[in-house]
Order: sequence, then structure tokens, then C-alpha cells
Amino acid sequence: MPDSAPMPDSTRKTAIVTGATSGLGLEAAAQLGQADYARVTITGRSEERAEAARAQLVARTGRDVFETLVLDLNKPQSVSAAAEELVRRGQKFDFLLLNAGMVSGGELVKTAEGIEVTSASSLIGHHQLTMQMIEDDLLFDHAHIVIAGSEAARGDVPTFKPVDLSDFAAKSHDGDLAVAAEALLRYDPPQKYKPATAYSNAKLFVAYWSAELAHRLPTGTTVNAVSPGSAPDTGAARNANFFMKRILLPFFQLVPGKAATTPVAASRYIEASAYPEQVTGQFFASAPKKMIGDLHKVDLPHVADRESQAAAWDAIVKVAGGVDYPVAA
Repeated sequence: MPDSAPMPDSTRKTAIVTGATSGLGLEAAAQLGQADYARVTITGRSEERAEAARAQLVARTGRDVFETLVLDLNKPQSVSAAAEELVRRGQKFDFLLLNAGMVSGGELVKTAEGIEVTSASSLIGHHQLTMQMIEDDLLFDHAHIVIAGSEAARGDVPTFKPVDLSDFAAKSHDGDLAVAAEALLRYDPPQKYKPATAYSNAKLFVAYWSAELAHRLPTGTTVNAVSPGSAPDTGAARNANFFMKRILLPFFQLVPGKAATTPVAASRYIEASAYPEQVTGQFFASAPKKMIGDLHKVDLPHVADRESQAAAWDAIVKVAGGVDYPVAA
């Protein structure tokens, strides 16, 4: 966390929040509305759910500044349609909060494109959306992009440990980091599916993506991965296995210092939306071995490894159907 992080700038008047029909996304959208944003676009997988969330936000904040957008991040055609709708509306954004995602379930699930669903919803769909918004000039020059990270990417959370990309590449893919990264995104053999590992991998790749995108964005536009910390009350673990839902999360809720309220967790995103422009391409989470508290920049070797970051970007582009950073931008 920057030593003197400013409060959110009231001049940032437009925001878009993905996955805003419940949990952290809904709470973050409410906080943005209460911070006097002139327009907050909230996304949901159906118009009905998005409209229900919009009504709830208006009632809570007393401000009718919320606009809905149908977006299913697991379906490239839905991402394209959402981007086209944003172009039709002719609206640009100061803050892009890529919050949507899920905790892996007990069984391996893949999208129609063969992507492990946690990586698809947390990262690949967001990559496709962000690249399209950049190409369509839907972000202001000073825009801030925040994507939901996780403490799990650090590798020091019990049962959550991401795969060592270099080691995996050496053992299974002749040392080719990009091929190994693609295999992790798709969860291809010879990996044995473990929900906690799939989730940890996806969130580590979120940090890699932020670091690589920062090298491509114009000066003044920032991107950072931000962990909301442990927030068991959000319902994000509704698809999780028995151990996580019935043992691990209740444990976090009972032990002091292991869980934050939803408003506190969502406020981390809002805090990061006000970081100065020189703070970009970083991963922010709790202090080592902590699950809540102040945000700290994560400088762990496996997170900051430049070769892994570059390989992950190449794999993300390939898995996303070739969608890359638009050269014209």
C-alpha cells in the first residue's frame, strides 16, 4: 500500500463493476454510488438479476445513478455483445472494477472453449472485455483498472498453493513456460484437479496479467490486482467443496483476525481506485500469512517473476482466442 494513499477522487464520475449482483461487487457498487459517482454500470449474467441489484442499490444509496449491463464472462459472445452495447451508449469510464469470479467447485468444470471455469470467470473473460474496451476507447486517459486478486496467490494460505510455473514447465512441458501456463489455464493433464489449487492458480495469473498489462497501458492509466481479503459472508464459495464451505470458511469466521465484513473487504477495491498513477502493475494483499488488514504490495519471487508474467500473458492471449492488447491503443 502506498504510504499516503489518497481517498477516492470525487472527480472520477463513471465506473463499471463486473459481478455486481451480489457480494463484493454489489457492495463496491454501493460504495461508489455513495461516493458521488455520476454513473455506475453494474453487470450481471441476466437482465433480471442485474435489474434486481440496481433496485437494491438505488434503495440503499438514495441515488438513481446505476445502469445495468448483461455480461457472462464465461461466454466470449456475451463479452463481445456487452462491449458493443457500451460503444452504443457512448460512455467512457474512469474506473473499471473487474470483480466477478468464483471459487472452484469439487469437480473440474470447463467452458465451451475448454478453459477451467475459475480462470475463465476470474481472468479470461475480463481480459477479453478489457482489451475490447481499450480498443473501443471506452477508458479515460487517467482510468484505474482494479481486478480481484486473492490471498491464495501468495502461497502461504493453508490448503491454497499455486503451482510453481517454472517447475511445472520443466517437468511436463520441456521447459516451455507459455505452454505450461496454457495447460494451467485449461487444467489439462497430467494435473490432478484440486479446487484450491485451481483457484490459487487463477488468482496468481490475475497478478501476472496486471503486471503485463501495466507495461502496455499509456502513462496515466493504471492496473492493479487487489485481494479483498477473507470475506466469508459474500457467498462467493457457494460452489466450493464440502471442506471449504463447512470447515475452512466457518473456521475463518470464528477465529479473530481471519475474516472481514463485506463492506470492509469491498473498500479495498475503492481504496486502490485512488492510488497515484505511478502505482501500477502491482499485486496488493494482506500482510504475509494474514487474511485481513491493511493492503501491502506483494513482492514474493513467484509473483514478481518477469518470465512467468510474460509467459502467462502469451497463454492468456492464446486461450482468449487471440485477443491481445490492441496496437492502435
